[in-house]
Order: sequence, then structure tokens, then C-alpha cells
Amino acid sequence: MDNFFEREGLRYAMIGSGSWATALSKLLLNNQEKISWYVRDDEMIDQMKKSNHNPYYLPAFKFDPERIVFSSDINEIIDSADVLVFCVPSAYFLTEAALIKRSFKDKFIISAIKGMIPDDNITIAEYFHEKFNIPFSKIGIVSGPCHAEEVAMEKLSYLTLSSKHIEVARSLCDVFACNYIKTVPGTDIYGVEYAAILKNIYAVAAGVCHSLSYGDNFMAVLITSSFHEMRDFLHASHPDHARRTSTSAYLGDLLVTSYSQFSRNRTFGSMIGKGYSVQSAQVEMNMVAEGYYATKCIYEINRKFNVHMPIAEAMYKILYEQKYPAYVIKQLSENLQ
Repeated sequence: MDNFFEREGLRYAMIGSGSWATALSKLLLNNQEKISWYVRDDEMIDQMKKSNHNPYYLPAFKFDPERIVFSSDINEIIDSADVLVFCVPSAYFLTEAALIKRSFKDKFIISAIKGMIPDDNITIAEYFHEKFNIPFSKIGIVSGPCHAEEVAMEKLSYLTLSSKHIEVARSLCDVFACNYIKTVPGTDIYGVEYAAILKNIYAVAAGVCHSLSYGDNFMAVLITSSFHEMRDFLHASHPDHARRTSTSAYLGDLLVTSYSQFSRNRTFGSMIGKGYSVQSAQVEMNMVAEGYYATKCIYEINRKFNVHMPIAEAMYKILYEQKYPAYVIKQLSENLQ
């Protein structure tokens, strides 16, 4: 098996400019002399060069612009690198992908996108495999539990790096590891991608319940039941006897996204529980809550597998059928254990 990362002089590029992309760029710069960075807005690039930080996300992270090649041309960035880290919100991914005119031959793709392609109901790895004919052996996945804000503050955090082959996963760990980032290699590409998608739905549910004044006791039951739903869905849709869902990439990511003050999905859910419409919550947050789009995707996918997922279904009723949150959660609470 050819380990792509044994090649000399690999060049790295970031595709995306949000908080998670900014945090991962910080990690790349810990281990690379230079990186390329696709930022679609030329005005934003100018501000980043002048201020030495991203003015909209994680402004505390200062970088040396001499070590970064910025461009608003995604094809220029693709040409400039061997390893491409995609980190744009899934809702906007197809818009960016439509701009791509270059071949991915002799490239390695890393997805740090924690969402699905809306309407197509496929993961980012599945999309690259199906639309660009990229073998899964040349696709890696970055998963948590890890919030961008804590990476920027250099708080001890953990990343799981997954690839089809464990040797490649270990090489990916070396790309992102540093004194405050511990990395864990894995081979469950499917499981960690779907776990990252599902945990966002449950974080929205946690936010809704919190805003409705449900306490910690109920929240413990909610998150436990959410974990069971996640585990059952993964087993039904893509069985893997080696998968350990009690580890950090699955359970840990679910916990931090459901409880953290930095969780945009929990924040979004809290606003919905307070009576905001989906549109008004999205506008006020000015960030994408992946759990909103994931709710519809998983609801439609689960028609095939028919897994019992009352929490995910409750979120669908609230977000897409405009059911009254307090009524839906009251019904849900009577059936949790």
C-alpha cells in the first residue's frame, strides 16, 4: 500500500475561511513552513494580510502572512498543493465545488466538513468518491471532539484522523499534532463522518430543551438516548464490528457539541426553543448550524433503514414541520428512558 504522506515536500492548502478552517490552518502552520489558503472574498484576504488574523473568526489567532499564499481562485489553490483540506459549510459546498476545473489526480483530500450534501444526502467523502472518482484510500476525515475556539486558545484538545488505511491515518495525525493537540488514528471513515453529522442534530435538541428550562437531569437522559440513536443508526446503515462508539470521535464529540458554550448547533437550538424562526436564528447567528440541514438528510436516509430515532424525528417536526417546540419535547420526554 502506497502511503501518500511518505512523499517528500508535500504542499498543503486550506479550502474555507470560517472558524474551523482558521483553527485547522493554525495547526497546519505549526508543522508546515508554508500553506495555501482559499478565501473566496478578496476584501477579506486584504484584511487578513493587513491585520495578520481572520477579522471575522478567531481574531486572537495571529499568523505570519508571509507563510501563507492567499487566493480567491479555488483552482489556483488546488494547483498549488498536494494535500487539500476542505473546510466549508456543507450548505455551501456544492457552490464551491462547481467552481473546480482542475483534476484531483495525485492529490489527497481531507474533509473537515461536519455535514452532508443537502438534497443529495451523501457525505463529503462519498461526494468526492462519486463525483470526482477519488478512491477512498486518498480521502481522510478530521473529527473531534474539538471546538475551534479552544484550539485558538491552545487548550488541550483531541482530534481523530481517519483514513481507509491505518498507516495513512497515523501520517495524518502527524500533520495536525502539536503540544496542545492529541491525535488518534482510525479507519472508520463512514462512522466518524456520520457521527459528526448526527451529533449536530442532537446538539440542536439539547439547545431546544435547555431554552425550555429542562434541567441537567433530563439533559443526561436526552444525551444518553441520543447516543443510542447514533449507535443504532451507524450499525444499521454501515455495520463495522471494529467500531467503538464509546470513544471520543463518537460519544466524546456528541458530548462536547451538546454541552459546550461554543456549540453553534446548541445555540441555534436554544434560539428555536425561544421562538425564533429558522431563518431569523440563522441571520442572527451569522454562522451555519449544520444540524439544521443534517436533520432533513438523516430523516430522509432513515426511510431506508427505519431505525427508531425519536429525538432526530422530533427535531424534524420542529425544524421542518414547524411544530410547536414545547409540545414536541413534552411528547418526547414521555417516551425517553
